[in-house]
Amino acid sequence: TPNHTARELKKGSSTEKEPLSRSLACLFARVEDGAADSFFTPLARSIEKEAFRHGYILKYTFSAFDIHHPSTFRLIEDNQADGVAVLGRCDKELLKFLKQYFKYVVYAGLNSLDAKYDQIICDGGQAAYAAVSRLIELGHKKIAYIGDCTYESRYVGYYQTLLTHHIPFDYRYVHPSTQTEEEGNRIMNDILKEEEPPTAIFCANDCTALGVLRSLKKGRKKNYFPSVIAIDNIRKSAKTSPMLTTIDIPKQELAHFALLLLLDQQKKAHKECVRIELPCRLIERDSCTYAPS
Repeated sequence: TPNHTARELKKGSSTEKEPLSRSLACLFARVEDGAADSFFTPLARSIEKEAFRHGYILKYTFSAFDIHHPSTFRLIEDNQADGVAVLGRCDKELLKFLKQYFKYVVYAGLNSLDAKYDQIICDGGQAAYAAVSRLIELGHKKIAYIGDCTYESRYVGYYQTLLTHHIPFDYRYVHPSTQTEEEGNRIMNDILKEEEPPTAIFCANDCTALGVLRSLKKGRKKNYFPSVIAIDNIRKSAKTSPMLTTIDIPKQELAHFALLLLLDQQKKAHKECVRIELPCRLIERDSCTYAPS
């Protein structure tokens, strides 16, 4: 039986298409050390697992904070990875920079980007609405916010939820932070010194809430037991005391669709920019109780 493939190879031609690149990269846009972050690291690992399932490897990860460092820049400039998954909010200038060195770019995070790139979103505003609404259901009206306040959907969701439920917005309860455990601990220490502290604390992420709970445990204030709720549902959130009530962000699904869109771009299977929005859900635990009467 004639082997048509062998004949084509002998002639120096083939009908087989050139194989796609088999390596990808991840950019941590919001954290300096992605390896130490409790949310973005599992997200990157999920992308790595998804890539492996499709015969790809995650070649390397890097942070936007050191993107112009000579060693990091050389890594990007000499990279052999066609696609990059951007994890966390970034600006248009960073996206333009990445597009110079990567053929395919996809974004995954909690904030929608006003840019023409494929995006996988779990809307931070909706997550904040779910969190603050739960506190209001429990009777809380003095609800503090600890987190980023600059172009941040979770902050917007916080004050919009208050207004929707006819609760006056009080800037005294707003505490801008870099959303780290240490910041949560420091800010909660300051809140404990207030004469009329809030009855509930909404943290923009679980890492901040871990610091808040640590502060409450060490600096106990008589008859003061505020409810604490956050967003992310990292592993540590189920091991705190009390266990943290949080809003689950579907990290595996974010990774799954981010990888699929990168592969789809490589195959040129879609031309228009795609935006996929995933739902979040409340994980009820012990850190939230009814407001004091």
